[in-house]
Formats: sequence, C-alpha cells, structure tokens
Amino acid sequence: MNSYETVFILTPVLSEAQMKETVEGFKALLTAEGSEIVHEENWGLRKLEYAIQKKTTGFYQLIEFKANPDVVAKLETSFRRSEHVLRFLVLKQDKFFAQYAEKRRSLKKSNEVKEN
Repeated sequence: MNSYETVFILTPVLSEAQMKETVEGFKALLTAEGSEIVHEENWGLRKLEYAIQKKTTGFYQLIEFKANPDVVAKLETSFRRSEHVLRFLVLKQDKFFAQYAEKRRSLKKSNEVKEN
C-alpha cells in the first residue's frame, strides 16, 4: 500500500450538510476499497485565486490515506463524475513527503492542545 494525499475543492453553493455528505461519500469509497484514512482536514470556505465555473470561493478538503494504486484511479473517476467537485489533486507521498506530513500533523495537534 502506498501513501497518498488528496486535496479537492467543492462548490460553494452546497449547504454544510451537503458538503459533509459529499466528503463522507469519498471517504466511504476509499474505505470500501480497503484503504486506510490516515488524516483528514477541512480547510473551510476559501477564496479561489481565479474563478472556476463562475465561482470565486470553494470548500477545501484534505484527506491523507494509504491505498493500492488502482483505488486512486477509482477515486479520481469519482471526483470527475461529481458535480460538486470544482478541482482535485491526488499526490503519491514518497518517504520524505510522508515524514513532512507526519511532522505537520503533530505540530497542528500540539498547537490545538496549547490553545485549549
């Protein structure tokens, strides 16, 4: 199993419930194919650098997971078929990328603990 990271942008016309439902659908696809979800972040509604489909904002979502390469092809097909996804990117993590991601997650957790 390889480590992957995907970031996708959902259309801003979705309600909070629809956005969560869409994200859960992609996570369900991953887990149904035997993937392990390592980390997930909701970056919220952000302004886009340029308009995509006449939209200037979008809901950003990050998911880190471990999967077989054929699962990535199914996930990308699902992204392309979904009318809620404006853009997506799936990256395979090499060992240095995976170490950096782990370090970033631990720093984020320690910052959250300090804030509380």
